[in-house]
Amino acid sequence: MSRIGKLPIKLPKDVAVKLKGSDVSIKGKKGELHYTINPGITVKQEEETLVVERSNDSREQKSLHGLTRALLQNMVTGVTEGYTKTLQVIGTGFTAETVGPWLRLNLGYAHDILMEVPEGLEVTATAVSRREQGRLGVQAVIKVTGIDKEDVGKFAAEIRRCRLPENYKGKGIRYEGEYVRIKPGKAGATA
Repeated sequence: MSRIGKLPIKLPKDVAVKLKGSDVSIKGKKGELHYTINPGITVKQEEETLVVERSNDSREQKSLHGLTRALLQNMVTGVTEGYTKTLQVIGTGFTAETVGPWLRLNLGYAHDILMEVPEGLEVTATAVSRREQGRLGVQAVIKVTGIDKEDVGKFAAEIRRCRLPENYKGKGIRYEGEYVRIKPGKAGATA
């Protein structure tokens, strides 16, 4: 059996699970998520746990077994705790702010970048004071919050893609805690 797939999913008391055919819906205090199970995979609720099983030991079924279990676990975590990705905007004059359902980024281009915040996600952008900028020179912090792990990660990646961190000065948008290796440039070259 799959090492991940065979682990049962523990359900907190405030989570309700509905199994109807191949559809699974999980409802918690933060919202509700739905998932359609692939053929050959079954999900059973046993008291306070969910158990994922597969029909045979083919390579495809083994991979779907672990995948389904991981996705259901992410759904349970999402409806109880939620997910957050934090991004740092680094660079002189770079700004980020939320304007209604939009995120406006000023990243040194000739124009501002407007990104529509997807439904189900909450985005906050706060400017950082000079005292709090630290050695990196963080200008703004963007937090993307939601109950669906995939949506949160996808939108955070779209924001980061607007200005990837560059290797010479470290300017750009990066995840909190992300390490960017800084190259020495021309001055560091030996003749």
